[in-house]
Amino acid sequence: MTTHARRLPLVLLAGGFLLLMYFDVPSLFSLDALAQHRAQLLRWTSQFGWLAPLTYMALYVAVVAFSVPGATVMTLAGGFLFGAVMGAVYASTGATIGAALLFLAARGALSAWLKRRVGERLHRLRQGFEHHAFSYLLMLRLIPLFPFFVVNLVPAFSGMRLRDYVLATWLGVMPAAFVYALAGSGMGEVLAHGGGWSLGGVMTPKVVAALVGLAVLALLPVVYRRGARV
Repeated sequence: MTTHARRLPLVLLAGGFLLLMYFDVPSLFSLDALAQHRAQLLRWTSQFGWLAPLTYMALYVAVVAFSVPGATVMTLAGGFLFGAVMGAVYASTGATIGAALLFLAARGALSAWLKRRVGERLHRLRQGFEHHAFSYLLMLRLIPLFPFFVVNLVPAFSGMRLRDYVLATWLGVMPAAFVYALAGSGMGEVLAHGGGWSLGGVMTPKVVAALVGLAVLALLPVVYRRGARV
């Protein structure tokens, strides 16, 4: 890989960071801000057509790439603006692209710096990726046992292929994205009638149990292969 190709992810991350700061995006990621601007957001979505989901995904990419707090609110907003199904698809796609940028940066110009930042957590996770990278990453996406930022980087240090990383990430974040997008799709009516809304009612015990079940299914190939070697 040429020097310019290795630096491309760094250039993209730097450009996204400048856009985030210029538009003061981090201040917008709250339920209060979403409730306050809901009418304007819906109007913009209607006016700009296909540019609306593209803008939403680009913003989601920036949120994930820079680990800006607010991904949950972004997913709720996706359901609110585009409906549960498409909101989940757009959110998952944006999250996956943002994670892929970090993955490429970890293998390129930022490799040494990111390894120092991750530190000991890198060593604890690398073993899981050595022989069962796809299943292990899928499980970690379904059930976030480690910070999302760390899980974005460790596969790059462990030699995981980009194609497998992207697919496991997209599939892994989709279930939770759909749950939050589904909740977001019902926010409009509640807020329009002056009702209260919070995240507390979203992750119910049934939803958590379903996500845990999916994570267990993701690990079944690992358990089977280990058992077959015994």
